[in-house]
Amino acid sequence: MGALKHAGSVVEAERESAGQPMARPVRILHLEDNAADADLVQAILAEDGLACEIVRVETRAAFADALDRQRFDLVVSDFTLPSYDGRSALLLAKAKYPDVSVLFFSGTLGEESAIQCLRDGATDYILKQRPARFAQAVRRALRDAEEKASSRQFEKAMRETQERFIGIYESSKDAIAYWTLDGLFLDVNDSFLKLTGHTKEDLLTKTYQVLTPAEYRKFEADIVMKVIRTEEPAEYEKELLRKDGSRVAISLTVFVVKNRGGRPDGLAAIIKDITQRKQLEAQLRQAQKMEAIGQLTGGIAHDFNNLLTIINGYSELTLQRITGDDSLRGNIEAIKRAGERAAGLTRQLLAFSRKQVLDPKVLDLNAVVTDVGKMLQRLIGEDIRLAMALAPSLGRVKADPGQIEQVIMNLAVNARDAMPLSGKLTIETANVELDETYTRTHIGAKPGRYVMLAMSDTGCGMDAETQKRMFEPFFTTKGTGRGTGLGLSTVYGIVKQSSGFIWVYSEVGKGATFKVYLPRVEKELDVILPSSVGTASQKGTETILLVEDDEPLRNLTSSLLRHGGYHVLEASDRKEALELCDRHEGPIPLVLTDVVMPGMSSREFADRLATTRPDMRVLYMSGYPDDTVIRHEILIEGMAFLQKPFTTDGLLRKVRTTLDGK
Repeated sequence: MGALKHAGSVVEAERESAGQPMARPVRILHLEDNAADADLVQAILAEDGLACEIVRVETRAAFADALDRQRFDLVVSDFTLPSYDGRSALLLAKAKYPDVSVLFFSGTLGEESAIQCLRDGATDYILKQRPARFAQAVRRALRDAEEKASSRQFEKAMRETQERFIGIYESSKDAIAYWTLDGLFLDVNDSFLKLTGHTKEDLLTKTYQVLTPAEYRKFEADIVMKVIRTEEPAEYEKELLRKDGSRVAISLTVFVVKNRGGRPDGLAAIIKDITQRKQLEAQLRQAQKMEAIGQLTGGIAHDFNNLLTIINGYSELTLQRITGDDSLRGNIEAIKRAGERAAGLTRQLLAFSRKQVLDPKVLDLNAVVTDVGKMLQRLIGEDIRLAMALAPSLGRVKADPGQIEQVIMNLAVNARDAMPLSGKLTIETANVELDETYTRTHIGAKPGRYVMLAMSDTGCGMDAETQKRMFEPFFTTKGTGRGTGLGLSTVYGIVKQSSGFIWVYSEVGKGATFKVYLPRVEKELDVILPSSVGTASQKGTETILLVEDDEPLRNLTSSLLRHGGYHVLEASDRKEALELCDRHEGPIPLVLTDVVMPGMSSREFADRLATTRPDMRVLYMSGYPDDTVIRHEILIEGMAFLQKPFTTDGLLRKVRTTLDGK
C-alpha cells in the first residue's frame, strides 16, 4: 500500500500544476539543521505551486523516528550536518523504503561524494548556491519515484501471476505440454508425465510427433500448421502412445505461444484423457444397436408366430392320423422338427429383445442356483469342476424362475465351451449396493441395492472386439453348426426384461466373469407350484368360444380343441362372438381370444362378456411381444395367457388349467 500512496502523490502533484484539485499534498521529510535553508526550500516549492507537507528534522534519531511514523513521498537532505551526514541518511531511507526518492540540497557536496550518493540510490543533487533548479528536480524526483513504484508494482503482479500460473500448471489434472514450432518439447507438467509414462528428462529430448501413432501424424500435422498460420486454437481428438507401447484416447486444445514481439514462438496444448468417455460412448452405441435389433425382432414376431403355430399344429394333427408304415411320416416329422426349432429360435429372439411374456415371482436366488446346480455338472462335463459360493441372508429378487434358470444354463454352456479341455466354473451370489460412481461408468446400471449372480470360468477369455458383440443375436466365435449365437443374447434379454443388467470382465487367456445384477425387493417369497403334467387331464367336453381373425389359425386351433374333446364355437371378430354368446342357450365356460384384433378392445370385450356370462373364464393368446399385450391392458398378474406359437399339448394344457381355475 505504501508504494501505491507514493505513486498517488506524484499524480496529485501533476494535477495541481495543471490547475486540478489535489486529494492531499506531497509529504516531504527534510533533514536540515539550518532554519534559513529550510525556509528557502519551502518558499521555492510554494512559489512553484506544489502543495506540500514538510516535516523538518535535524538529528539522526529524529530522522529515523519520522521514517518509522509515516511514509514520505520525498526525502530532501543536506549532506553535512553537525551530528549526522547525508549519505547515512540516504542509506537508512533506502533500507526502509527502497522506492522513495532522495534528493540532496547541499552547499558542501563535492563531485566525488555526489557520484557515490547517486550510485547508492540518490535521485539528484542541487547545490544551495544554485537553488533555481530545485523545484524542477523535486518534480523529476517525484516522477522517478512514481515510475519505480509502478515498475515494482508491475513486477510484483507479474511474479504473483507467474506463481499462480505455475501452481495451476503443476497441479492441473489436465496434461499440459509446450513445444517449439519444430515440435521439440520445451516443458510438460506432472499430469503429462503420468499420462505418457515418460520422465521429463526423457521427453525434453523428443518431439511431440513420436508420441503420435502413425495413422494420426498427417492429420495432426495439418491441424498444427493451420494453428501456426491462423494463430487460432484448434481442438481435436487422437490416440497417444505411452512409453510402454499402450495407447490412450485424448482430446487436445492446441494454441500458439507468442514471444514479446507478438510472433509465434511455440505451441502449447491442454490434453484430457478421454478413455472413460470413449468407453461410455461405445457402451451407449452398443446399447442403441441392441435396442434397434430388439425392435426389429419384435416387429416380425406376431406374423411369424402365427405361421409357426399353423405349421407345427397341422404337422401334429397329420402325424396323429398317419399309420406307422406310411412313407410320408418321415417327411411330416422333419417339418415338425423344423417348425419346433424355428419356434425355439423365435422364443430366444423375443427373450433377447425383452418382449417375452414373463411370469415373475419373488425368488430366493440361492434356491434357484441350488436346484439348477444339480444338473449343471452333467451339462458341463466331468472335466470341469463346479464350485459354489452362495452368500447367506441373500436378498430376494422378482423374476420369472424359469427364465433365471435359463440364464444360469446358458452361461454355464458358454463357460463350458470356453474350457474345452478342463477348468473350473464358479457360481457366486452376493448382496451389493451400487453407487453413482459405479453407474456413471456402466451404461444401463442404476444406483441401488441388488442381488448379484456371478459365473466365472478359467477358460480362453475374450478380446475387446468379441466383448463388443457377444450379446448380439447370431454372433458366435464357434465353428459352423456348433451353435445359433443366441445363448448370450437370450441371457441379455432376460436380465434386461427383469429390470437388471449384466456386466462382463474378461481377458484373453484369463477366463471370463459374467455378473448379473437383479434389483432386491422387500417382499415375501412366492410359493412356486410344479407344473401339472399329463395327457389324460388335458381332455375335456366343455364348450369353448374361439375368437381369432386369422382364418387358417382359427381353423387349426378349432381342430386341436375338437381333437381334445371340446365343443367349439368359432367367431372371426368380437362382435360376432358376442352375438354367438347371446344365441347359444347352453353354458360357455371359456372364451379363447386373440389379444390384438380390429374393432373392440380386449378390455371392453371382457367387460361385456362379464355382464351376460359372469362365470365365463377368459384365456388370451397372442403372437405379439409383451409390450403390445401390455398396451392392450391384458397382461395383468393372474390372468390366463397363451403365447404363440403353441403346440397341441401346450394349448390343451392351458385350456384345461384355465377351466379348472388353476
